[in-house]
Amino acid sequence: MTSVTLVGRCGTVITAIRGGERAGEVRLLVGGLAHYYLAYSAVPLPVGTEVLVINSRGARQVDVEPWPTVPPDGSARGVTEGL
Repeated sequence: MTSVTLVGRCGTVITAIRGGERAGEVRLLVGGLAHYYLAYSAVPLPVGTEVLVINSRGARQVDVEPWPTVPPDGSARGVTEGL
């Protein structure tokens, strides 16, 4: 995987990210196959959090940020509030 193909992809936290320079692990699906990367975030992220890759550090390390998901009932907060 090159950094260009990873940036912008969504994945799931599988080992909690503790924030700052304390990595966790994320799973990204690329071409239908699961790939695992050490992941860093400015804020702590628990297992199961959906994330967006914002930078590739190389050597299977990425920077991520939380990515909002649509709740199971299909409602998306912010649409009716004008956000």
